[in-house]
Amino acid sequence: MKVFISGGGGFIGYRLARKLAERGTLAGPDGAATPISAIKLFDAAFPPSPDPRFACVTGDVAAPGAIAAALDADTASVFHLAAVVSGGAEADFDLGYRVNLDGTRCLLEACRRLRRPPRLVFASSVAAFGGALPAVLDDSTIANPQTSYGAQKVIGEYLVTDYTRKGFIDGRSLRLPTIVVRPGRPNLAASSFASGIIREPLNGVVSECPVPFETGIWLLSPRRVVEAFIHAHDLPASAWGASRVVNLPGITVSVEGAVDALRRIAGAGVADRVQRKADPRIEAIVQTWPVRFRTPRATAMGFAPDPDIDAVIRDYIRDEGIRL
Repeated sequence: MKVFISGGGGFIGYRLARKLAERGTLAGPDGAATPISAIKLFDAAFPPSPDPRFACVTGDVAAPGAIAAALDADTASVFHLAAVVSGGAEADFDLGYRVNLDGTRCLLEACRRLRRPPRLVFASSVAAFGGALPAVLDDSTIANPQTSYGAQKVIGEYLVTDYTRKGFIDGRSLRLPTIVVRPGRPNLAASSFASGIIREPLNGVVSECPVPFETGIWLLSPRRVVEAFIHAHDLPASAWGASRVVNLPGITVSVEGAVDALRRIAGAGVADRVQRKADPRIEAIVQTWPVRFRTPRATAMGFAPDPDIDAVIRDYIRDEGIRL
């Protein structure tokens, strides 16, 4: 079985590739565990000295023919993670639509021409929701994005559903919470602060928080989101039914709650490195995002959240080998 990951050079895509290589199998067309024979990653850039187990292709997801040339005709499984992140898509309207919409369409068209319809898992976002929202969202809440990024993700969901309806792919879309904690440097995502308020203090650096400390975040850890991608892929088509989109379960944590957890785990000196520095642009984007969900459908399908923010932070410390 051949696997293709767009955005494979990014943190989640690369982590997913490593997990798949470690696991060694995915559900095949008949649902049986099938050995993975090759993993190909496509992205604009990759980490230095990439894992030799992966075939890495550098390219532009929206460039005519780039994905089609990279995608082997007998590819069975596709994970579509390539995207311009939220803050970047809002700051550069044309770039966001080019990558997040045109790139998605290029990938789907390439999949349409494969020897047989692949299973495809699409990384969507809870940025699909916005406007006047209930205190707690559920599976009946209608998508109403208030950012370009959210709009691009919702359009992608509809495309995945329609290509599935036509039999071109067997698609599944996951609306991801904010992923915390991301290692490395801050990126252009409006949600970047959610990792920064944990990552930077643990690295001995001051973290400037752009939103009020009472701001809530709906989050999921990197471990859980990788598990969710694989689980979504391996579920049979019958488990999805007519709706090919699911809101992933997560936990609601305020900035203040995350800082308190950091204080419990790493001490006051570390927690005190989180300082408020207002950024109206980021705050305006974040205020459109939902904070609390009920996710009975995802739970019934076998998706799981993290137990609490303390577990998320402790997992990050272990994974990154941080000494307290």
